[in-house]
Amino acid sequence: MLKSLFKAVDNAPLIVFRIFFGLIVFIECIRTFNENRINAYLLKPKVNFTFIGFEWLNFLKNDYLYVHYVLMMIAALFVAIGFKYRWSTVLLTIGWSCIYFMQKTDYRHHYYLIWLICIIMCFMPADKYASADAKINPEIKAYAMPQWISFLFILQIACVYIFASFCKFNPEWLDGSFIDQLFSGRKVYNKLSPKLNTPWFHQLMSYLGILFDALIIPAMLWRRTRWLAVFAAVFFHMFNAYFLGIGIFPFLSLAFTVFFFKPEEIRKFFLRKKPVLTEELKKYHFKDYHILFYVVIVPYVLLQLLLPVRHLAIEGPVMWTTEGDRLSWRVMLNYRLGTTRYKVIDKATGQQISFKNKELLTDYQILKLNTPDVIWQMAQFIKEYYKKQGIDVSVYAARSNVTINRRPAKRLIDPTVDLTAVPWSHFRHHDWILSENDPKWNQDAPKQNYKIQKLTPIKKLDL
Repeated sequence: MLKSLFKAVDNAPLIVFRIFFGLIVFIECIRTFNENRINAYLLKPKVNFTFIGFEWLNFLKNDYLYVHYVLMMIAALFVAIGFKYRWSTVLLTIGWSCIYFMQKTDYRHHYYLIWLICIIMCFMPADKYASADAKINPEIKAYAMPQWISFLFILQIACVYIFASFCKFNPEWLDGSFIDQLFSGRKVYNKLSPKLNTPWFHQLMSYLGILFDALIIPAMLWRRTRWLAVFAAVFFHMFNAYFLGIGIFPFLSLAFTVFFFKPEEIRKFFLRKKPVLTEELKKYHFKDYHILFYVVIVPYVLLQLLLPVRHLAIEGPVMWTTEGDRLSWRVMLNYRLGTTRYKVIDKATGQQISFKNKELLTDYQILKLNTPDVIWQMAQFIKEYYKKQGIDVSVYAARSNVTINRRPAKRLIDPTVDLTAVPWSHFRHHDWILSENDPKWNQDAPKQNYKIQKLTPIKKLDL
């Protein structure tokens, strides 16, 4: 089994994927400029909700950020054409890492996938053919790669689909109510097919979504169903791209299909001038690839298998607490509404200070005050805000009513806990996060929130 992992195969899939990936990231950077997301989500806000522990990335919060994006665009283009490939992939990885961890109010799962692929590509021999580097320096040209490279990319996209499928086994997904919410604000969908906007169709789509996520990888792997799976994937992703506007994820996902076909088939279709792989052309440095596999790839794979299930070791339902939710593949599972109102107390006088979220946040950020980590971070921002004015304060989440998928709104955070006095941990439950059915604190929460849902249609998905 291990011997087959190091079998020399045609490197055409990796070469083609490098081109696709570089172009996809390049286009995504252009979209970011065109949609003014740099200013809206990174520069305009007075404070940024970084991943906790990455607050130091705020040094990028200035006009240099535009230069940062331009450098990423150049790096992505260089990756696509294979120019200074190793330096370009490292630069792209660093650049994308900074943007990804710098803010999470506009969190999208495919940004996480791009980050992971950037890391993987830093170690891949993807510039050995059809690249500027190979043309400039023909000595680096190679036609083969170890077979485990294809397996690694297949496993990576399998994690996305299979874990996403498991996560969909929840009441709101199975009864079609989340799909109903998903399409309720989509004018294009409603105009084109109003008859399909019915409960039976929503439930049908729910089950088809589970089946697609669960079966697409096995169907791609089996030769007899491979082309059927490809057509199903194209239809599924183009449907989502058109009706849901989920950005580049459909195209990024489809790019992985090159690893499911025989390398010779990919060579014949995309790289017709590439020589047929002979025994002579199969030569490469086996020792280097063995070291890379055991030292880098094996730990990486284990981490990818463990991260999506880490919430099982943390108390409470992850859909409510969101502890263990990030850096996993809990995609398109809930529509979370609510915000938090804070009570600020001057420690010196014991008097309450009037504070409004708009003093520090944009309207979009205020709508994101419905997860524990963001609520906790906001408390730290408020403390720092008043510290600059010479006032030491305690900060409480006076009202933190949250609704998930049209459930009755419930209080999320214990209002008696000073959030500036408690630490944040990535690996354990925080006892100041209330149970969704806590009878003490949730008796005063609104019992119906359907109107809130209708007033705030889904404009984009956090994918």
